[in-house]
Amino acid sequence: MSPLEVGVPLPPLTIPVTARLVVAGAIASRDFQDVHHDFAGAQAAGSPDIFMNILTTNGLVGRYVTDWAGPAARLTAIDIRLGAPNRPGATLEFTGSVTTFDPVDARATVSVRGRNELGDHVTGTVEVEWPSGELPGGLT
Repeated sequence: MSPLEVGVPLPPLTIPVTARLVVAGAIASRDFQDVHHDFAGAQAAGSPDIFMNILTTNGLVGRYVTDWAGPAARLTAIDIRLGAPNRPGATLEFTGSVTTFDPVDARATVSVRGRNELGDHVTGTVEVEWPSGELPGGLT
């Protein structure tokens, strides 16, 4: 089966969610809301601990797809929806599959799901193109 046939799964990616990852992601994306870096602030807002911001999640979704798609790929759209929070101590498991592929334009759509122990943290789709024609797995 070709890596770009509809229905082909992407390899899973497991990411341990640490306090360092949550805080670093928030700082790197200039999101200074206390719920992303201050335990007491998160508790005051009703959360048992700090939690990951959407910009960090978006970056991890992009990483997941580009790890599969290769260095020649370009992400042209990311459409995600958040669900269960990602708190320190969780394990985020990404899975996905090819949902569309246009061999003429070297474009694909990938569905993505990131789950942790509480359920779906993120679901969505990512559109990918290979302007150079250098497809994943060495296909051209």
